[in-house]
Formats: sequence, structure tokens, C-alpha cells
Amino acid sequence: MRNRRKPRGGAPMGRAEAWRWLAMLRDMTPEAQLLLIASLPHGATLALYEEWWWGALRGQREPAGDWRVWPVIAGRGFGKTRVGAEWVWQRARDHPEARIALVAANFDEVAKVMVEGDSGLLACARSGEQPDWRSSRGIFHFPSGAAAFAHSAERPARLRGPQHHFAWCDELAKWPHADATWDNLMFGLRLGEAPRTIVTTTPQPVPLLKRILALKRCARTHGRTDQNPWSAADFREAVREMYGGTRLGRQELDGILFDDPEGALWTREMLEAARDSHFHARSADWIHRGSESDCPLQRVVVGVDPPAGGKEGDACGIIACGLDDAGTAWVLADHSVAGLRPEGWARKVAAAAQEWDAQLIVAEKNQGGDMIESILRGVDADLPVKLVHAAKGKAARAEPIALRFETGRAKLAGTFPELEDQLAQFTYAGYQGPGSPDRADAMVWAMTELFEKARAQPRVRRL
Repeated sequence: MRNRRKPRGGAPMGRAEAWRWLAMLRDMTPEAQLLLIASLPHGATLALYEEWWWGALRGQREPAGDWRVWPVIAGRGFGKTRVGAEWVWQRARDHPEARIALVAANFDEVAKVMVEGDSGLLACARSGEQPDWRSSRGIFHFPSGAAAFAHSAERPARLRGPQHHFAWCDELAKWPHADATWDNLMFGLRLGEAPRTIVTTTPQPVPLLKRILALKRCARTHGRTDQNPWSAADFREAVREMYGGTRLGRQELDGILFDDPEGALWTREMLEAARDSHFHARSADWIHRGSESDCPLQRVVVGVDPPAGGKEGDACGIIACGLDDAGTAWVLADHSVAGLRPEGWARKVAAAAQEWDAQLIVAEKNQGGDMIESILRGVDADLPVKLVHAAKGKAARAEPIALRFETGRAKLAGTFPELEDQLAQFTYAGYQGPGSPDRADAMVWAMTELFEKARAQPRVRRL
């Protein structure tokens, strides 16, 4: 309920009575909360509104334990600013002597976002609380006696000397002079028994953020744009339509921190460049580019990376790829499944082959041997199956396909988040990601078959 108009007028109920109502409200849905609050007297509504914790989303709640830095890594519109402002206010109420650092990319952002913004410190004051913001001096005085001081990452030396009990760092991922600012802040965070810092930011793979997340006493929480029910539904739908599944969308909306490992075969930038947003797979015979042109597919292959040993519950990578008339290979669809028995994932493979009218199914046999072909033919005796043996390591098989992505001869006909995450964790030294790269292996097998077949057979180009 953070974006609703704050109730005005009327005397608020006591805090103890408000907390009794909060015990009822905490586990309700936002809709049920609104219905109950609408039935309460005005003073009760005001008191409940001003209690932050009961309406906070999971990623907005302060972690338990002996942490020193709390990064809130979240998408746009999740409510990061509100988290920071409410946390600072509570520190000021609990510690009247507190000196609190407010740090942003520049002084203007401290003022316009952290203090004067719609979810900033001024907006979070409760009834009867009258803070004093001296913008010319960059000092925010709380009614308790605590004070917050504005600092800019443009001038890190100004943090050399001041001491603080607490700190709020906003949008750290875009700070200039980030390391110097952070280091000076940490050396001065030495007042009180338990100095703590909250960091509210949209993720970007900057060295300082990765360094903070690696700290032993770091308690990270996460949030997505669409988790905030109080933001405009039209905004959430519009940005999801425009950016959903893309690298930018997953970073700015889902709050995912991307970090290309050293020696990556596929970088995030390479995958984004390989994506053609105008193309989409229309049928088994074509890739369609709006109304501009049609590019027929010469051949479609479904790559399969069966679960290890055919075990139930493991994931089965199933990727459909096609080679167009210009010699470009396309990732058409990701039909991968997890948690199915062998006959279950075999049916998914058969359905994918039928949907794309695939000329061939290429399946790795290292884990299941000839049993893989038996499982597939058990659901459809006419399936065109080719078993392949992985004589080379994963990186050696993947490297030629990565080169084709880099040179523009392999592309993505859409967004494939799980597949792209696996590809981005492939390096020259092997796969660096969690689990098995089932989707990536399946794609590599399919594209290897397409390119080898294209090289073996002459093609007649259309004039």
C-alpha cells in the first residue's frame, strides 16, 4: 500500500493497538488488506498505514542475524527507495544519537530521491513527526535528535573524516569513484555497537557491487518489478511486453546481476547481438520477418540432452534449431522439461519434432547408450533419431558454435532465458554454472548437425 494517498486528519490509535490489527493484516493478500482497512475508523487507518513492516514485501524486510551490509538488489519500481527510507527512519527512532550517512551518485540525487522523493525520507515521516531538512547544508534532522548527512560519490574525499553509526547507499551500481567512496565510508562507519549499511540498487556487474556481495557479513535480499502490487499495473505489463526475457529486462525488471566469467564463449552482449527481435518462428517451414521478407528453413533438427542415466527427475534439454536459406542457424524453441520419467520427456521430444516437422532428432548417448533410442522409438517408432557420442569435452564442442554466434551465422529467434544463462557460463575451461548445461548441450548438438550437414551437401542459392 506504499503508493496510496496517505490518510489525513483524525487522531491515530496507539501503537500497541495498531500492532494487534497488524497481526491480522500481515498474512492477508493486498486486496483483503485494503478491504479490512477501508472498514476501520480513520485514526486506525492512519496508524496502520504508518507501520511499514506489515506491508513490506519479502525482499524489503530487514534480514535477521549479525549482518553488517544489507544489499537490496531489485528491479525498477520494486520499492527500493522506500526500504532505505523506512530503515533509516527506524534507526533514527531507535537511536536518538545516531549519525547517518546518505550516499548517492551526486548531491542532487540525495535530495531529489533519498530525501524529497515520493518514497524518500520526508514522505515516510509519521503523523506528529516533523523532520527538518536543511538542503543547503545537506543535513536531515530527525525529531528524535538523530541526523543524516548527504554525501556524493563525486567527492569521495568528503567521507574521509566523518564518523557514522549507519549508512544508506542508493544506486551504488552507478556511482562515480565507487571504490574510493565506499572505502572512505566504511572506514568512518565506526560509531555505536553495531554499525550497519543498507545498499539499495538495480544490479549492474560493477566491481564494487560484486565485492560487497562477497563479504562474509553481507545479507542480500532480492526483488522483481512485478512483485510490487502497489505499482501501476499498466506500467508492469508494458515494460514486461517491451523488455521481458531480454538481458536489459532481466537486469532492470527482475533484478538479476549478470557477470560474464573470464574466458566466456558467449558473453551477454554477444547473445543480445544475436537476438533478432523482428524474427519469430512462424511454422515448421519458415522464419518470418514481419511483412518485410520470408526466409525459408532448409532443415530443422531437434537436439536432445537426455537426463543422466535416464533418471527420473533430472532435466532433459530439448532445443529446436533450423538452418535458413542464407546458411544462418536459428534457435527456434526451447522445449526442455524437468521432473519427468523417461517416457515423459521422450513424448516431449516427439511433440517438438512433430511441431517443427524436424528432419532429425540428435541425442547424446553417453549417459544412456542405445537405451536413449529405444526410449524415443518407444513413443514413436517413426522418429528419425541419430545418436551421437561426446568424444570431446563440452567446451571443445561448444567453441565452434560460439564462433558462429560471434560471426553472425547463428542467431536467436526470440528470448530463451534459461538457455542463455547456461550459454553465458561456458568458458574455454568448461561449464562454470550450476547443475548440468542440458539446454546448452542440446543446442550445440543440433547446430553442429546443421552446420556439418550444410558443409557436406552443396546448396543452390536463389537469385
